[in-house]
Amino acid sequence: MKRYVKGLLSVCAIALFVCLLSAPASAQSVIRMKYANFMPPSHPITQLSEQWCKELEKRTNGRVKIAFFPAGTLVSANQTYDGIVKGIVDIGFGIMSYTPGRMPLSEVIVLPLGYKSGFQSSHMANAFYQKFKPKEFDDVKVFYLTAHGPAFFHTKGLVTKIEDLKTLRIKGDANTSKVIAAAGAVPTTMPMMETYDAIKRGLADGVLNPFETLKGWKFGEVCKYTYVNYGSAYANGFFIAMNKQTWNSLPKDIQQIVDKLNEEWFEKQAKLWSWVDDDALDYAKKAGHKITYASPADEVKMAEKMKPLFDAYVKSMKEKGLPGQEALTWCQNYLKTAPAN
Repeated sequence: MKRYVKGLLSVCAIALFVCLLSAPASAQSVIRMKYANFMPPSHPITQLSEQWCKELEKRTNGRVKIAFFPAGTLVSANQTYDGIVKGIVDIGFGIMSYTPGRMPLSEVIVLPLGYKSGFQSSHMANAFYQKFKPKEFDDVKVFYLTAHGPAFFHTKGLVTKIEDLKTLRIKGDANTSKVIAAAGAVPTTMPMMETYDAIKRGLADGVLNPFETLKGWKFGEVCKYTYVNYGSAYANGFFIAMNKQTWNSLPKDIQQIVDKLNEEWFEKQAKLWSWVDDDALDYAKKAGHKITYASPADEVKMAEKMKPLFDAYVKSMKEKGLPGQEALTWCQNYLKTAPAN
């Protein structure tokens, strides 16, 4: 009798093992992750991030499922990087300027290098990362770096020349405030989510942002004028990264799927940054937004005003033992031949 029971148990165990092997992904252990993005839910950049999540689930046949949190609902923009490092989120889309001092060498991306498009700035940002592999990102798994299109002054009142910026309170952040001050305006820092109300209530006179914010962040409703001067055209850098422990815990085949997906999504991201600028520019023009393009003389004058920022960056990096001059020269040379589209 005992021999019969023992044999029956062995058969059951083997049957259970075979069932587990043949069970669909939905019945097996599912890898669940959290993805944080600080931008508005309706913004095309946010929607692209959410599409990445859905595509990963599709390509892994449901073995990976991601809960997506837009608009800073899980972690705020300035908490995104720490949130990834500490494992509060597994994946995050964050902005480098909101972690001042944390990514020193990469601050070269935010300098007013005279970017022509988001496609161009994104390719430079990611190529910079691949070239220098800054140690400041060593505590996360970087998917890729990207950057928005060239930033210009969007204001409540008309600006036709550099001198008109004097005394205007322009919204910036820790890094872009330096550009605002160098241009002669008065920088005021605040979160993006609070900027619309601040301008509407008269607490700020405008922003220094890419065209896409006129539509994506609805700044075109409170700023009716834009002053385009490529001499101060900076681009904020963004990171898309994963918690290192989460990355190391993924099966090798899923890591390969993620890497392939990121290659594709980087190109989508770069093209989308240019598209959202073009789309917002069309939107603004149709709404009667007035756009003033700087004269060639003002372009040169503005570029001269920006030069001390480059010198300050190089000096700061030298004090930190980082190759600031090499990074700056490389970026400037890259942009000389990099296509805008």
